[in-house]
Amino acid sequence: MKIATFNINGINGRLPVLKKWLQMAGPDIVCLQELKAVQEKFPEKELERLGYGAVWSGQKSWNGVAILSKGIPMQVLRTKLPGGRGDTHSRYLEVIAGQMVIGCIYLPNGNPAPGEKFDYKMKWFGRLKKHAKYLMSENIPVVLAGDYNVIPEEPDVYKPEHWRKNALFMPEPRRAYKSLISQGWTDALRYLYPDRRIYTFWDYLYKAYERDAGLRLDHFLLSPQLVKRLSAGGVDKRVRGWDKASDHAPAWIKLND
Repeated sequence: MKIATFNINGINGRLPVLKKWLQMAGPDIVCLQELKAVQEKFPEKELERLGYGAVWSGQKSWNGVAILSKGIPMQVLRTKLPGGRGDTHSRYLEVIAGQMVIGCIYLPNGNPAPGEKFDYKMKWFGRLKKHAKYLMSENIPVVLAGDYNVIPEEPDVYKPEHWRKNALFMPEPRRAYKSLISQGWTDALRYLYPDRRIYTFWDYLYKAYERDAGLRLDHFLLSPQLVKRLSAGGVDKRVRGWDKASDHAPAWIKLND
């Protein structure tokens, strides 16, 4: 099974990019973030023509998450991360698919920091850790995939010294990510490539993509039941260079049946 995550950064504006990549890469499950579309504007029919069913949680102009499936039935478990009374952001979606739980995550950016947005990010992170701990306690196969908006370590950013005061790389979210990992989760791409620089995001400014001035923001966390099934993974970097591309590239993993 091939599972991918892709911050599409506006699904309707970048639908040609998404369709081209789906046809090229052929993933079985895709977690999408930053749809920037209300519920009724999700391009369900267009994706069905490519063989993908979908569940999604939209939001006007901001956020939004979806999970696509090619021939694998899905059952929705949650459309919100628990513990966020009054939180209207569409940032989490959880399904059962292929005898495993898949959570699609779009963690808040948090900039400018310090400030209200950073505080919201850290509170959301706390809710994620609590829910992830619950999932871990269930002893079931789980994939938590998406845009975590966290640069875990210095090898995950092209110039660490430029990002010290950015909410993506500040000590608090990095500690929160490590705390999440310590529950027993495995960072799949780092597990596969312990010494390699891997980027999933390149800014639109200053020819970041052309210079390979990237960041690793998109992650797969696997529960222990799935680590032994992990056989491959990577980033479809060239998609970032396509016309009207997202500033993220799709990342993917393969799990043996």
